[in-house]
Amino acid sequence: MTDALITPPRESIAYQVVIVGGGVSGLSAAIKIKQINPEHSVILLEKGADIGSHIISGAVFNPSALLELIPVALDLQNAPFDTPVLQDNFYLLGQGGDIKIPSFLMPPLMHNQGNYIVSLGNVALFLKEYAEKLGVEIYTGMSVSDILYHDDNSVAGVVAGVYGIGKDGKPTSDYQTGMNIYGDYVLFAEGARGSCTKKLVQKYQLDKKSSPQKYGLGFKEIWQVPAKQHHQGRVVHTLGYPLSPNAGGGGFMYHLSDNRVCVGMVVHLDYENPSLSPYSAFQTMKHHPIYQTVLTGGNRISYGARAINEGGIQSIPQLSFAGGLLLGCSAGFVNVPQIKGSHNAMHSGIMAAESVCDALKQGRKSDKISEYDDKIMQSNMIKELDIVKNVKPLWSRYGLFGGMVLGGVDMWIRTITKGLFGIMPTLKHQHADHQTLKPASDMPVLSYPKPDNIISFDRLTSVSLTGTHHDENQLCHLHLIGPDIPVQHNLKIYGEPAQHYCPAGVYEILHDADKNPYLQINAQNCIHCKSCDIKDPTQNIDWHTPNGGNGPHYTNM
Repeated sequence: MTDALITPPRESIAYQVVIVGGGVSGLSAAIKIKQINPEHSVILLEKGADIGSHIISGAVFNPSALLELIPVALDLQNAPFDTPVLQDNFYLLGQGGDIKIPSFLMPPLMHNQGNYIVSLGNVALFLKEYAEKLGVEIYTGMSVSDILYHDDNSVAGVVAGVYGIGKDGKPTSDYQTGMNIYGDYVLFAEGARGSCTKKLVQKYQLDKKSSPQKYGLGFKEIWQVPAKQHHQGRVVHTLGYPLSPNAGGGGFMYHLSDNRVCVGMVVHLDYENPSLSPYSAFQTMKHHPIYQTVLTGGNRISYGARAINEGGIQSIPQLSFAGGLLLGCSAGFVNVPQIKGSHNAMHSGIMAAESVCDALKQGRKSDKISEYDDKIMQSNMIKELDIVKNVKPLWSRYGLFGGMVLGGVDMWIRTITKGLFGIMPTLKHQHADHQTLKPASDMPVLSYPKPDNIISFDRLTSVSLTGTHHDENQLCHLHLIGPDIPVQHNLKIYGEPAQHYCPAGVYEILHDADKNPYLQINAQNCIHCKSCDIKDPTQNIDWHTPNGGNGPHYTNM
């Protein structure tokens, strides 16, 4: 669509390797390529205003991949690793109380000794500095809007930096054509549900042999709390309240340095009730005594939300295609019960770099590097994911209690037998998340307590903490394939779930003067979580990249 609007031609530039996405997987790939061959030309494109501004994660960080990439990383003066995990706690929550799950019942991989509580955005900034010293060219505020192809259908590069298309779809006075950035190979490291990755998966049918990808919507807040309520290095994970047994998810609370605590929740997006509000469930959870006793008297500093991959090993698509590779959460390497994926994302970046450098050394260009798929599938990362592969499908089929027990036993057996055996064969995911909603008439209407503006807050107040900005006059990046579907289908059958699942109040059902309902899209509120692109029951919402640098501007997240 943008090509048809362009009158002046785009400038072009070529590199050996183009990397789309400035998260830890893309940065790890860039660093490793330069470590292997400093002469290789590498460009990294990030849509956020800065490296880290669109990154949000819990995060308890496993340093294994970091130490493989930069063995001295933890000892460097600017390294953001000042909070090693000192204590693990697991709780099953009810509305008024809790049951502590003894640590010895948890499989070894569920323990966090040797890990660090971090801001993943700050880890990315740390990697950025290292990458730039090696000669990687990094450009922020560069949205990638299109993929370029050779005549043989192989990926040739990307279009980045298109700017200034108005709400009417026509160029404004600020219009910029962007650039054609060509690469011998293009690595896509966009994170969960990346817009380019979505196109590539469809074009090359990369998922034809895998289960549907599954997702969770993760929330996070950072609080400054009273010193007496702070325990640096403590990690808390919870299951249960306020989610029903049939709605998967759980909460977390990590005690950082300087009397800061990050508190969050992940809600699995395969829930059935269209009136469920993941955001409201998170705000309600904070009133449970496990959380409220820590947060009382504190001050909320930050808020954010982002979708994460949850499909596991069953949902990993084909990772290589002619001219490019999928890395990190674009592919989906999250260990769901651990709520960890950063180390695996970095491992995938390292393996992608090794595979690309081998291909370039052989004089290859724009072909399919299938060796990358082989390297991934034979790695320790896949052995880790194999142990937990049935946890998510068991939870989806048997709910909280049945899934927790069966998944725990299966993990223990696979741990003891090094993944060779379990109580279950490999279970496939039965449905994509957008297929799981039931008609509103078949489900109870869920209600949530009104925010007290002390522990819990409304969505717009929370969005104000994200630093979100979108240029006012630009084409809406939330495209409705069928403009009438939200009211004629989604509202009639499901009560329009977008107004409930969006964590930023982007979607509202309003009424005109004749009391006819219509969907209003407040695109300026969007924090780029991608839940609408994932959960819309008719897949009617297609998320495109807005102007470069737009969206949230997270710090220390």
